[in-house]
Amino acid sequence: MTTTQQHHLGGLTVAILVTDGFEQIELTAPRKALEESGVIIRLLADRKGQIQGYNHLKKADLLDVDMTFDMAKADEFDAVLLPGGAINSDRIRSNTDAQRIVTQMDRQGKPIAVICHGAWLLASAGLVKGKKMTSWPSLKDDLKNAGAHWIDAEVVVDGNWVSSRKPEDIPAFNAAFMRILGQRTKASVQGTADDEPAAAGTGG
Repeated sequence: MTTTQQHHLGGLTVAILVTDGFEQIELTAPRKALEESGVIIRLLADRKGQIQGYNHLKKADLLDVDMTFDMAKADEFDAVLLPGGAINSDRIRSNTDAQRIVTQMDRQGKPIAVICHGAWLLASAGLVKGKKMTSWPSLKDDLKNAGAHWIDAEVVVDGNWVSSRKPEDIPAFNAAFMRILGQRTKASVQGTADDEPAAAGTGG
């Protein structure tokens, strides 16, 4: 992999929203892939300090929090990633600041990537109606009742949304998320280039 390929998403900042009880691999594997592509990651949580990861039902690592939900603004981020873990997802879905962040991100048309139980937050925020998406199978009825078109697939892309079911889907999940981020970067660069002739013309 060349340096250019490795850092093709440089300049983007992605917020990862979690609480205690997140499924660790669903955070760390996407984070590693994103960081290797030059993305800046900010870990957001409901409290300062550290949050507890899990490997299914067994405690895993403690991760440092960069910012609390109540201090975060959607304008600071280019996309959001929502890992799963039943404990985490059941806690975060009722957090009004977390709901505010994903709602603002969605209104701004920014990418939202969600895996496993993470979709509970989007449902509680009232965002899934009319969306094609997938999740951990036990969320199927919750999402359908909230108006989503649930699909059993390793990854589902609907506009700027990317969703997957479980840790085994992470390679496809990462690839789809980074494609969308790459399209966003390309559009931004093209927009800047399109602005240059106009700016130059004003001086003549």
